Amino acid sequence: MARAAVRGRLTWQPATVAATRAETATARTLLLDVDGWTGHVPGQHVDVRLTAPDGYTAYRSYSISSAPGPDRLEVTVQAVTDGEVSPYLVDVAEPGDQLEIRGPLGGWFVRRPADPRPALLIGGGSDVAPLMSMVRAATNPTRLLYSTRSPSDALFSAELATAEAAGDGRVAVTHTYTRVAPPGWPAPPRRLDADALARVAWPRDADAVAFVCGPTGFVETVADLLVDIGHDPANIRTERFGPTGG
Repeated sequence: MARAAVRGRLTWQPATVAATRAETATARTLLLDVDGWTGHVPGQHVDVRLTAPDGYTAYRSYSISSAPGPDRLEVTVQAVTDGEVSPYLVDVAEPGDQLEIRGPLGGWFVRRPADPRPALLIGGGSDVAPLMSMVRAATNPTRLLYSTRSPSDALFSAELATAEAAGDGRVAVTHTYTRVAPPGWPAPPRRLDADALARVAWPRDADAVAFVCGPTGFVETVADLLVDIGHDPANIRTERFGPTGG
């Protein structure tokens, strides 16, 4: 049965665009209907394949941003200049369009429902997508530290504000900005540093797990800073994204 499950994840499946939602000027979420989709673990991703009329194909990997559920999933895509896949998904795809996916993929950078530990999620830019899946599925205390260039670059802003405003202690959200901060923001724009991390990190005795997702340089810097402020390296999980053909 396990081998059959793996084969299923590696098989291309038809998917239909059910709806789209703009996140920023250059990013969009696509809701996909997939017959037989049995769900995913927060943090996993799928490969998305497009096929041109002449038979040419191109595929890229995208994190799943929705909470686990049957038959439907969401992927959030940032357009890459001169990319082969992302410009179509962000600017052209519309409800009813057909594409192919395979997955879910990935077993390390995941937050499993049975894990009782509190979580610290740290994301940079559009790479917050898999962390959003974790936020949406969270049943244990979760803190998200989200770094973007400016407020207009932040994904899921309204939903994150609503999640934090719920006041149930399940999700806490902290934004940081590297280039432009909102008017009246209490701190000047800057890159994440040890002080910013220390303000949101769980106490050392909390046995928290950290998930860090973003460009390679961002991830390596943040992981090192977490160790410097006392996090156990064994409890830090990272997902790196670098330049691709998009």
